[in-house]
Amino acid sequence: MDVQSIQADQVLDTSGLSCPMPLLKTKKVLKTMSAGQILEIIGTDPGSKNDIPEYCNKGNAEFLGFVDEDGGRTRYFVKVI
Repeated sequence: MDVQSIQADQVLDTSGLSCPMPLLKTKKVLKTMSAGQILEIIGTDPGSKNDIPEYCNKGNAEFLGFVDEDGGRTRYFVKVI
């Protein structure tokens, strides 16, 4: 799957926040979404590259991938299961 072409149902911008806030905000938003929906998380915290996939791998959601962008931002894509 080409993560660049994913159309997210909701976008969460955690830019400027540091651990653990990006993951906590991600968990909160995922709880409001329905199965099959996709959340795009935009962030600048390097720890999120480990935290978000690890959270998903525990069976909480499906991690679809991430894309690094200019300016130190990363876009993560998570599917609600």
